[in-house]
This record gives sequence, C-alpha cells and structure tokens, in this order.
Amino acid sequence: MELKSKHTGKVIFAGAGPGDPDLVTVKVVRFLQKADVVLVDRLVSDTILENYVSKEAEIIFVGKQHGKLASSKQIEISHAILNHALNGKLVVRLKGGDVSVFSNILDELKLLIENQVEYEIIPGITAASGASAYSGIPLTARGYSTAVRFLTFYKSDIVDESYWKDLATTDDTLVFYMSTVTLDVLVSNLVKYQIHAEKLLAIIEQATTPFQVVQVTNLYEYEHTLKNKTYLSPTIIIIGKVVGLHTEFGWIKNSMEKQHYFKPIV
Repeated sequence: MELKSKHTGKVIFAGAGPGDPDLVTVKVVRFLQKADVVLVDRLVSDTILENYVSKEAEIIFVGKQHGKLASSKQIEISHAILNHALNGKLVVRLKGGDVSVFSNILDELKLLIENQVEYEIIPGITAASGASAYSGIPLTARGYSTAVRFLTFYKSDIVDESYWKDLATTDDTLVFYMSTVTLDVLVSNLVKYQIHAEKLLAIIEQATTPFQVVQVTNLYEYEHTLKNKTYLSPTIIIIGKVVGLHTEFGWIKNSMEKQHYFKPIV
C-alpha cells in the first residue's frame, strides 16, 4: 500500500546482499540507476556502487562498525534520508544483506511516516542465506533440521539463562549475526547446557566474497581449536547438525588471503 505524500521525493530501502555484487537484485539495480542520492552502509560491495549507481547520483557513506567511534550515528543517518527526500530527491538507502534483518530500518521508517514521506522496501539476500549457500551448509535439511533461528549475541546480557537452555536443546539451526566478540561466552553457554555433540559450529568469515573462510569445529573441542581467535568482519556463525554437511557439500575453497573485502572503519 502506497502512502499519499505532499512531498515529491521518495525513499527506497534496498538490500545489497551479503557481499558478492552479483547477488544484488535487478529491482535494486534499476533504482540505483535512477537515484539522486544513495546512502550506503559499510557492508556493500564497491563493485555495486561502481557498476550500478547513476554517475549523476550523490553517494553518501554512512557506515557503522561495532565499537568504532567513527561510525555514523543513526539519528544523523535518519535525518539525512529525510532531508534529501523533503528536497524532492529519489533516495536509495542501500543496506548490506537484507533491509529487515538486524538493521535499523525501524528508526528510519518511523521518521518518514511522521513526515509523510513515500517509501518502498526491497528485500535482499541476508548474510545467513549467503553464508550457508556459499559454504555448502543448508539451513534446513530433512533428517537434520526443520527450522532455523536468526539471532545476535553482540553483548553478553541480551540472552538470559532460560533461553540458553532452549538454544542448547533445540534441533533448530542457529545462526548468529554480529557475535564473534562474545563467541567464547556463546560456546561456553551452549556447552554448559549440554548441547548435543552432533551439533557443530561453523565460523564463516566474509561470506560470498573472494576472501571467504569457513572453519568448522565440535563445540566441545572449541577451547582447543578456535577459542580466542579473531575474525574479519563480517563473520557469521552457524550451529547445528547441518554444519556437518559442509565437509561433503562445500564447493568453495577457503581463501588464503587474510584481507578485508569491506573497508573497516578506523
């Protein structure tokens, strides 16, 4: 349903996919070619901007990275979107992955609604889908898992004890976004509640990019294999019986180059 607006501008919320620029949708490309202004997240391939954004468009980088003081502030991003739209511009708010999964789209939408600005939401391929496909780990599979949960554990006080017990005992595939900083605690909590040894842990760095690396371990061996290691952003974590399928169906070799595909915020 379209909103009636007294303004001539419009905002397009668009998902750029998880990294591989070929995973951006045709509809997003069409809007990038028509856009007056593109506000772009850090986790968007430069190739998308170079190949698909109109040469006349203004590109504004509004990247964020957990723990980095130089990250763009959400209130400033929201008002920049609004101000350009109020000036009659076609604005594309280009987000990494999918616009509705662990993004701040709600803050941005509320401000547009308050000011009666027309908008459209275009989905993208989220990191969980990209990482699972490019690592040969189906998120659901007959005999392994019939459901999947998308979670985050970027700080240690957002999951309570009762939920840890549930996560340890469920047969659902667990996908954790933005959780490498607290990964040691995450694993210890699942082990504490006796997660089944058949459920493995996959750590997937920079999924779908030329620098993708997949590491798999048993959660009970994690302390001796991957504990205290650091990972390049973005990294996604998959836990469950389906992780065991990577050995048979992984179709991309790990990159030997330890470098950033997306420029980090300094």
